Amino acid sequence: MTSKQNTRAGLGRRGEWLVALQFALMAIFFLLPVWQPGLGAAAMDATMLWRSLGAGLLGLVALVFGGLGSHHIRDYLTPLPYPVDHSQLVQHGVYGLVRHPLYASLLFAGLAWTLYHLSLSHLLFLAVCFLFFDYKASREEAWLTERHPEYVAYAQRVRKFLPWVY
Repeated sequence: MTSKQNTRAGLGRRGEWLVALQFALMAIFFLLPVWQPGLGAAAMDATMLWRSLGAGLLGLVALVFGGLGSHHIRDYLTPLPYPVDHSQLVQHGVYGLVRHPLYASLLFAGLAWTLYHLSLSHLLFLAVCFLFFDYKASREEAWLTERHPEYVAYAQRVRKFLPWVY
């Protein structure tokens, strides 16, 4: 074995299982049936405009966070939460608002879907997804702190998913 093979993390040590679980959760979310207990057609029709506007706004936020987040780390973007060897800590643009805009974009998109359909099943599963992304982000932050000691100050200054809130 070469020295490069010796230093490379083994399967699963860079977060491969987290990526697989993320894709499984995303598939479950979109395959989950809409469940609207106690809501009749009249209630759904009466709220359609507001639900559509709210979902559209949340969807736009998801697109902006996802698009800008991908753009700002394009040279370091990887499907794995483990940072690439040549990574630099990005703190500008959308990364000045939230530390994990790509995860936040998926949560905003899920919330948009949930609001549009007023689905209790999706809302409950979105809570599970939030817990998963919170764990995944925390694991990624441990690796980023090892690689970039200045990450600690950045994490104290910038919220994880929702600007100024969380």
